[in-house]
Amino acid sequence: MPQKINFSVASIGKEEEEAVLRVLRSGWLTTGKETMAFENEFAQKIGAEHALAVNSATSGLMLAYDAVGAKEGYKILTTPYTFASTALAARHLGAHIEYADIEKDSYSISPKAVEQKLEQDSKNGRKIKAIVPVHIAGNVCNMKELKAIAEHYDVKIIEDAAHAFPSKTALGFAGTLGDIGVFSFYATKTITTAEGGMITTNNDEYAKRMQVMRLHGIDRPIWDRYTKDKASWEYDVVDAGYKCNLPDVLGAIGREQLKKADMLFEKRSRIVHRYNEAFKDADFLTLPPDGEGNAWHLYLLRIKPEMLTISRNEFGSLLQDQGICISMHFIPHFRMTYFKNEYGLKAEDFPNAQEHFERTITLPLWPDMTDEMADQVIDTVLSIGKAHHA
Repeated sequence: MPQKINFSVASIGKEEEEAVLRVLRSGWLTTGKETMAFENEFAQKIGAEHALAVNSATSGLMLAYDAVGAKEGYKILTTPYTFASTALAARHLGAHIEYADIEKDSYSISPKAVEQKLEQDSKNGRKIKAIVPVHIAGNVCNMKELKAIAEHYDVKIIEDAAHAFPSKTALGFAGTLGDIGVFSFYATKTITTAEGGMITTNNDEYAKRMQVMRLHGIDRPIWDRYTKDKASWEYDVVDAGYKCNLPDVLGAIGREQLKKADMLFEKRSRIVHRYNEAFKDADFLTLPPDGEGNAWHLYLLRIKPEMLTISRNEFGSLLQDQGICISMHFIPHFRMTYFKNEYGLKAEDFPNAQEHFERTITLPLWPDMTDEMADQVIDTVLSIGKAHHA
């Protein structure tokens, strides 16, 4: 029996262990100097004026939507080809969702479809507050075109950059290309804090709003309240905020991961190159899209059903039977009960997203995969394809 190849394993070393112990021994466990240092270091890394650590990217999106005024009676415009949180974070605020299809040759939201939706919106009372491009798998959307469209229609851009660290293009780092960027540090991401995320912006007003709303609408950070010599107990609640802060235990892990970010990216890229070289000549496969600054968070391999006697689901099941842990990114929103019921979504309205979903299998990809592990994945994919070739 071949060895089991996990879908994702976080690259955690002694540095992270020592960082956690440092915090545990410090007497201060919640948001404090470690998380603030993580914020400063992250902002410097990507060239953002402000970085705010949060307990999840979902929380970060909710705070970002709040900052631009997405609330009851308004909408955000995003893609159906994304994790549920991109949309649900807006629903928590009472805002609704408008959807635009992805591009035919990538998983990125289509600028043409975005422009069509915004043109319709301009005739219907201008309800869309923000475009939310999602940098699927770390492949950056066409931000140059999206920025021009956003400026023309006077809407904001909130980048769902959950997959996109450390993606960098000629325009700059993902997460700094719109008005607000939101990153994820979930356990499978390119760097991790186990759970957590980061919001970035160059807008002082948005940063101030999100900082206050991040912790119950309180006007003073907890570190400030407990470390100031005078009146440390006094604070005001200025709005109905949330509980979204990142504790120092996780912030300390993030600082160590951030130091390793470039090295972890190089390791991921090595596995990707091995996959690409092995799969490029297989007539039943299509390599993942690859654009400038791709962070390679996920390896989205596409099968060609017309070249096989089995479906994508059957192909994935055979991989699992042989010890290869896979996933399917993403189940589009139009296939999910809540979004179908709430918005009447239909697959035929999003032909590109539907086609991509029916063809895509996400293969294992993590920094510490060995060449032998990658080769086992490769050999299994190729052998299944050859055994079930049309």
